[in-house]
Amino acid sequence: MFKLSKKINSLPPYLFLEIDKAKRKARAEGRDIIDLGVGDPDQPTPRHIIEALYQAAQDPANHRYALDQGMPALRSAIAGWYKRRYAINLNPDTEILPLIGSKEGIAHFPLAFINAGDYSLVPDPCYPPYKGGTILAGGRPYLLPLLEENNFLPELKKIPSAKIKKARLLFINYPNNPTSANAEDDFYRQVVAFAKKNKIIVISDLAYSEISYGGYKPGSFLEIEGARDIGIEFHSLSKTYNMTGWRIGWACGNAGLISALSKIKSNIDSGIFSAIQLAGIAALDGQQEHIRDMCNMYYQRRDILAEGLRSLGLVARTPRATFYVWIKVPKKMKSIVFSRLLLEKADIIATPGVGFGRNGEGYIRMALTVAKERISEAIERLKKIM
Repeated sequence: MFKLSKKINSLPPYLFLEIDKAKRKARAEGRDIIDLGVGDPDQPTPRHIIEALYQAAQDPANHRYALDQGMPALRSAIAGWYKRRYAINLNPDTEILPLIGSKEGIAHFPLAFINAGDYSLVPDPCYPPYKGGTILAGGRPYLLPLLEENNFLPELKKIPSAKIKKARLLFINYPNNPTSANAEDDFYRQVVAFAKKNKIIVISDLAYSEISYGGYKPGSFLEIEGARDIGIEFHSLSKTYNMTGWRIGWACGNAGLISALSKIKSNIDSGIFSAIQLAGIAALDGQQEHIRDMCNMYYQRRDILAEGLRSLGLVARTPRATFYVWIKVPKKMKSIVFSRLLLEKADIIATPGVGFGRNGEGYIRMALTVAKERISEAIERLKKIM
């Protein structure tokens, strides 16, 4: 009845909605589903954060519109966290912008800089909003293959000069979703040099920085000299504090980029519920012991899953960070076909790699967001069909 816009018709199907439909259907049939699909933590938000929300929600002053820029106290808490974690000094007034989850900021950011015909340089496979945000802004994603032989890092030297001339944005995401790969300072220095030479804005997605194992501590792109001249970094409370449903995150970095995103958001939303901002302060400034316990929990789950998969002859990366395991599909099967097989024959949900982009074909992603007993059960189920 109504004709959709060309932009909407250009968007790929949002993979996680399709997975959710399949999951709901299977559960409606009474099947015992082990969901290793969507990366949504299964543990509760720490109690002191919930209590901060409860107390703040009682105050009628917090029921009004929030400031678009976010509370000064929240911006200061974010600056303090970055200082403690990375020894980075951020100006809370000009270099930090709280968001209704980092996803909305990432998706809205291209609206500030992309014109029709412009390119975003987008890793492939990737978190879908990098492509979606570019398309909705009227731009075109140019895909940078993330291949195992290059440790799932984009090869900037292979980008055609004609594409570079039309590129405005470069997305990077380490620790990486979906591959669980990591980037080190040498790579980030290459990115800074590339971006400065070609006048390209770098968008760093750091959502998984606090989920790591064996003493490994992922770095921030903004730690690199010159990064703040051309870059903006997005972070979130979702994974670090088990707050995916709360919708709170932030952008930080170059003041001009922050100002541009703020202008976009002032025309779209009215800020984060003030009580959630106060809970966010409690998260950032409060006790952090749960992060160690959380990482230890994922570490145990990781080893059970990775070792179990390898015992079945599957090739699975053992990640140093994130709560994902990136697994090669056997027998040259398509990733969607293998994912369907897991659901139909073993009642296991896994995410087909092609859903993150064409270079994800040949892989599936499994999330460590179920109890270790359920992961062990998943391995037992796989033994019956492999």
